[in-house]
Amino acid sequence: MGAGVFLSHRLVSLHIDSCFLRFCDDEGMLLPVEIIDRGLKALACGCPNLRRLVVVGASEFGLLSVAEECLTLQEFELHKCGDNVLRGIAACENLQILKLVGNVEGFYNSTVSDIGLTILAQGCKRLVKLELSGCEGSFDGIKAIGQCCQMLEELTFSDHRMDDGWLAALSYCENLKTLRFVSCKKIDPSPGPDEYLGSCLALERLHLQKCQLRDKKGVRALFRVCEAVRELVFQDCWGLDDDIFRFADVFRRAKFLSLEGCSLVTTEGLESVILSWTDLQSLTVVSCKNIKDGEVSPALSTLFSVLKELKWRPDTKSLLASSLAGTGMGKRGGKFFKKM
Repeated sequence: MGAGVFLSHRLVSLHIDSCFLRFCDDEGMLLPVEIIDRGLKALACGCPNLRRLVVVGASEFGLLSVAEECLTLQEFELHKCGDNVLRGIAACENLQILKLVGNVEGFYNSTVSDIGLTILAQGCKRLVKLELSGCEGSFDGIKAIGQCCQMLEELTFSDHRMDDGWLAALSYCENLKTLRFVSCKKIDPSPGPDEYLGSCLALERLHLQKCQLRDKKGVRALFRVCEAVRELVFQDCWGLDDDIFRFADVFRRAKFLSLEGCSLVTTEGLESVILSWTDLQSLTVVSCKNIKDGEVSPALSTLFSVLKELKWRPDTKSLLASSLAGTGMGKRGGKFFKKM
């Protein structure tokens, strides 16, 4: 066997061999749609009990053959998909987990808009988890998802291209429990008045990873929509400074906070928010260089002492974790203190 070669670009990784090179399309990137469709038809006929499928570059007709034969299909990951292609996905009525990858900059470009999201919503009403990566859309598309997919519990946006004002549609996802943003250059620059935003009352978790959080209007609006959350995670988010982080004081029911790689948040900024969270039980602070041991106030130290879990390593020079050992701080309810 020859050495395996992979072509990787952010969200996509493809195995490249002699067959791939022989059947590549004119751009030298992906197999022609006709070949993929034929393969899907053969796969569907031979594997009617298929539960999970990953496809790159299929057409509506190829996906329809899967929907017609694989009635128990539950999980689908579709790359290089457009609005028309989603007609095939919408025919998978028992689908529960779906990831759509529309645009991957520098690799391929396809468009998922409100039209495709509405088609999807009307067909896949049993969705529990949905990830939209590189997809466009607006208020109308997300509203359709919320109204039709009433079992939806987890929604992820990766590198989204949503139009201004889309955030207000999240409140239509009435049973949403987890909301994630990954590698998003924006949240919503023009979210509109607070009275139109609504709130996701069932939401428990808000995770933001590698996102641009410099826009105050968008971040403030997102936090207001998600004010019911109990778990809040920020990981390697650019622009998250004290002014932006202070909008998090709306999370009065928060029990868990994790800050990792957020170098602009200071000790004062952290304290100004979490001291008002009376239900906080777990705190993680890792690789946040402007949060200092020497700036921890008595009030913050008191909070540390009643937490069930504390992971404190804001920088490589932090000594607080070791100095707390044996003091009982961070151990309410048992052995929960952890040194990173």
